[in-house]
Amino acid sequence: MAKVPLVPIGRPLDACLSESEAERNRGRAVERERTLAERRAAVQRGWGDEYVGRVHEKDKLTTRERLERLKDPGTRLFEVGTFVNWGRKFGKQESPAAGVITAFARVEGRWTMVIANDNTVASGAWWPLTPEKIERAQEMARRLALPVIYLVDCSGLYLPEQSHSFPGRTGAGHIFKKNALLSSAGVPQIAGVFGDCIAGGGYMPIISDRVFMTEQAYMVIAGAALIKGAKAQHLSSLSIGGPEVHVAQSGCADERVPDDVHALELIRREVRKLASGAADFYRHGAEALAPHFAPGELTALFPDDHRHAYEAEEVLARLVDQSLFWELHPARGREMIVGVGRVNGLYLGFVANRQGLIDDPEHHGQKKPAGILYQEGIAKVAAFSRACDADGIPIVWLQDISGFDIGVEAERLGLLGYGSSLIYANSTNTVPMFTVLLRKASGAGYYALAGMPYEPVVQLSTPLTRLSVMEGRTLAIASYNTKLDDDFEIAARDPEERAKIEQGMRAVEQRIEGDMDPYRAAAQMDTDEIVAVGELRAWLELFAETAYQASGIRRVKNPRIWSLHDLALLARERG
Repeated sequence: MAKVPLVPIGRPLDACLSESEAERNRGRAVERERTLAERRAAVQRGWGDEYVGRVHEKDKLTTRERLERLKDPGTRLFEVGTFVNWGRKFGKQESPAAGVITAFARVEGRWTMVIANDNTVASGAWWPLTPEKIERAQEMARRLALPVIYLVDCSGLYLPEQSHSFPGRTGAGHIFKKNALLSSAGVPQIAGVFGDCIAGGGYMPIISDRVFMTEQAYMVIAGAALIKGAKAQHLSSLSIGGPEVHVAQSGCADERVPDDVHALELIRREVRKLASGAADFYRHGAEALAPHFAPGELTALFPDDHRHAYEAEEVLARLVDQSLFWELHPARGREMIVGVGRVNGLYLGFVANRQGLIDDPEHHGQKKPAGILYQEGIAKVAAFSRACDADGIPIVWLQDISGFDIGVEAERLGLLGYGSSLIYANSTNTVPMFTVLLRKASGAGYYALAGMPYEPVVQLSTPLTRLSVMEGRTLAIASYNTKLDDDFEIAARDPEERAKIEQGMRAVEQRIEGDMDPYRAAAQMDTDEIVAVGELRAWLELFAETAYQASGIRRVKNPRIWSLHDLALLARERG
């Protein structure tokens, strides 16, 4: 019987770093994580206490209060898209989190995706990027076959910005196509309707398998004000599309409930009827165990300066159960680590970039920088990605990549072809893939290691992440290349011209550095969420549990018959 040969990895923190290095890294991490916490809190306040008061005056719960009652006691929400629209102004208004909360939530012991209009932000209206954020959450749920819960309290499009959210391939109407695709895939959808549900907000719950309406809720294609203007009829929105209409007459809703609390209880009841998760079955008798080395030590491991190296094995040792890991092909493509570990007792495949300097097998006795993709590393990762897909093992990509190797030798060795092979593998995989941008995510390396364009189920960034084609200084040199000598020094002798070139290069560098800010990426949905490095283990637990919760939707092989064993055996025979 083939056995998964997990072996201990990692060392105590004081064997990896000096005390001063660890404290310096921690200190800088604390600063960044304080900023992260402050910005999360700002988003969670919505439009502030005044608007919370307005909700309570209507005897309703705020959306975040609903979420607290919906999820299992003592569990946390894993929000995605927290910083969508961060820093953007629409006239004088802001739209914290694009006015909608999307989160993985454990309900009755089952992981669900919750999509909830924030009723403290323009009565839950849809802003630019709100539809795309909702659709992204729906797609996460579809890929993992997680039940979707809609907490609908939506006044429709924020009309002053309608041109940015109504038309287009991923505009508001695409939400309803996602509703249909989820239904077609057999993914349960449950909706609670709590208030204004106008136009698109009214359509959103209809395809759900269960729809509950409170006494204050209504679903209408057009509200009373519009009907009054168009048809000169004096009506209320409740009389047009309230629970009396949609439960008793139209059949568009299933049950009428007195208030928010009762609606949430019924939603939990419906989730309880669903099949329990399959994760225990796929543990194959293993227990869910913590890493031997504490995940909280990750804040000390990562240097703040992206040019400084760390040991990728030490990161893995603080993420996988008992710090046990099976590395495949350790002697080939040394710039990359590929292998398998358990998280909460469930197998995950890992791909990670080594950092620092490694031996160069093409030039005996020489070193070359890691954090770059070379021929063997690309081939190793492509083979591993295909094998994980064949074996049904979810893949976690831990990116800290500067890009592909370049130059005459790289082209001679066919890196374009090998890179295409890896891109093909990741483009056609059906196994769940999750991507974490630890620090650098640069150039085609970001693409090849399952960056957002290759549709991982979730992509996370950390406060250290720098997402770009190239670094600001490098791009400044490339932009002003004709003004520089062979040593990249300014060639001009005239003081005024030199000063102008220096100023221009500095401006380019600063602009690119700003563009690489992770909050900028999160604001425009180029990454799903920003998380502290100390939270990564908790997120991997979520990934593992959600990837294995559903049964019968994808092939998950018994570990005895993994094709990974064949790859490992062939590598040993060659050695």
